[in-house]
Amino acid sequence: MIFTGKGRERFLDAVAGFETAVRERDGERAQRLLQAMYGRFDRAEEHELVAAGPRLAALLPDMPEGPRALTAVAVGACVERGADPTLCDLYVFQGLAGALASAGEFCERWEATGGGDLPDPDAGDPEPAVLERAGQDAVLGWWLLPRWEMASVAMLNRPAVRTALEPALRTGLLDAVRVVQEASGHDFKCLHYSLLVLDDEPLLALHRPTGTGYLLRMTGIGDTFQLHTLLADVLIGGGHVSGRAPSPQEAAVCRNAPGQVPTTGTFNLVTPGGEWVWNEGTPTDIPVVDGVRVLVLDPPPYERGWPAGRFFPGMAGDLVLERVLGADETRQWLGRCAPPK
Repeated sequence: MIFTGKGRERFLDAVAGFETAVRERDGERAQRLLQAMYGRFDRAEEHELVAAGPRLAALLPDMPEGPRALTAVAVGACVERGADPTLCDLYVFQGLAGALASAGEFCERWEATGGGDLPDPDAGDPEPAVLERAGQDAVLGWWLLPRWEMASVAMLNRPAVRTALEPALRTGLLDAVRVVQEASGHDFKCLHYSLLVLDDEPLLALHRPTGTGYLLRMTGIGDTFQLHTLLADVLIGGGHVSGRAPSPQEAAVCRNAPGQVPTTGTFNLVTPGGEWVWNEGTPTDIPVVDGVRVLVLDPPPYERGWPAGRFFPGMAGDLVLERVLGADETRQWLGRCAPPK
């Protein structure tokens, strides 16, 4: 998130004025000060943003929907610049849940009144005909959902938020995202994938050509492209199996270095049942067997390249080797695995 502007006043002055306007329910003044905050953001000092994030988040429950979503984006931007996300995330996720529910209702009403292409929230304010067709609250949910997605992903970039997220809340948000995606055909991929990120998650990798096995642990990995590169770094770069190891830069951009660099796939990722695990998915596609996710590594059937890096540039990821399995243990696991389909 980037805010630009030429205001020279202190960022926290605008925040304090905005807080007062919201509590006094002075909508016109609040809107003016919200724009002032946006305009001063690029000049704000780190300590101001650290202080502002929780203060702005605490205002969210008492705000009307439009300014509420814009303020949530500002909260996310403060978190990206150092504010404590654990003091902000609950208010943001509450807003996200409401927006998802309203967006789902919008999709239902749209289909019930004739269907057709859904209006684009990025194309400007909703037309009167859209408001009449679906109702203001439902339309606002659809229109503002991309902003709630932006704010929520900023929260979920932080491991402290992901690990503290109540399972019931995570499941509820994921279910609501899927409902909206299926009803609208719109891909809220960043929100969906961020809610699927695993932390401190065991992964059992079985290298079928050599009959060797490895227990690893993954954290903050946004998609399977990233996991694939890190598997090659740990197993080939670590000297456990042969093949092309990623360069240090290829591995670094998949952990916490900025940018992307070209890489080439080393394995074919397969489930114990023989189905391919596609790089385009997430590590949650790897099935759990006896309490651990199990992945079989086969030779690649063809050469495939992609930009090594992180699906979420603001999310640090890692994959570490915990132990090498013994030969008998590996043989038992591989004996339970089907050939690739």
